[in-house]
Amino acid sequence: MYFFYLVKRYFLKSGAKVQQFFEYARKKMYFCTMNEKIAIQGTQGSFHYQAAEAYFGKDIDVIECRNFDIVVKKLLNGEAQWGVMAIENSIAGAILPNYALIDRNNLHITGEYYMNIQHHLMALGNQTLADITEVRSHYMALLQCKDFFEQYPHIRLVEATNTAQAAKEIHEQQLKGVAAIASTSASELYHLPILAESIQTIKRNATRFVVLSTTDNHLPKEEIDKATLKFQVYDKSGSLATVLNVLRDHDINMTKIQSLPVIETPWKYAFFVDVGFEHYAQFEQAMQLLEIMTEELKVLGKFISDKR
Repeated sequence: MYFFYLVKRYFLKSGAKVQQFFEYARKKMYFCTMNEKIAIQGTQGSFHYQAAEAYFGKDIDVIECRNFDIVVKKLLNGEAQWGVMAIENSIAGAILPNYALIDRNNLHITGEYYMNIQHHLMALGNQTLADITEVRSHYMALLQCKDFFEQYPHIRLVEATNTAQAAKEIHEQQLKGVAAIASTSASELYHLPILAESIQTIKRNATRFVVLSTTDNHLPKEEIDKATLKFQVYDKSGSLATVLNVLRDHDINMTKIQSLPVIETPWKYAFFVDVGFEHYAQFEQAMQLLEIMTEELKVLGKFISDKR
């Protein structure tokens, strides 16, 4: 399936028409989509499910997981060949536990996908907002929509495992007076009319998802233009600045930096960094220097950026 994605990208970059790509795919690559499973947190209709479809295509075999720990477990035991995991949101920021999961389990980031997130309030038919006393959704969705509910103090907000699961439970149990915050896909799938559209506080709301595997993707070097790194610096003045100068001197753009505590060593921190570059040789040269200048350096993934 990942090969399917890469060839699709090659076709579109070369100026070929989408129809030409799908004709090629039907003839040459159907076998690549067989027997490969993708682990996601959530159920059908969730944002993770939509991200998996957008990245790999509609013909996917998904393993639905209650939480991200189970996603990792499915990858490690071989039940899934790929995982899709949210890593940051433009409103709520980084999902720090997921960085730790990827690092601790030596998973590889093989790709990324940015999705525009629109949260809608939905419930069973023949109800209005005045009838709703409880709203269920994933904690991140509740956080992103909390300002909307300030005008409805009678509504209780309840955390659910994921957005689509909240919608599914309302549909299956025919729960009156209960609404869910979820996507249009969940609204259609579980037959829940939308009471209020795009209720998130900040309307331009995006989530970045990463695609995970237990092995490197072995992409051609000329295709790779982004990487995720983890490093620790020596405890001396200017150590972090030295690392950043190396990136600058090799024309590498640091698009994100995030620190996490090193659990085994109190008051010590590891840095997780996303970097972009035009030439892979520059990235290789920078990594050779950082191997010397850092206390620990780990490449969590090298992949093609989602430049949409």
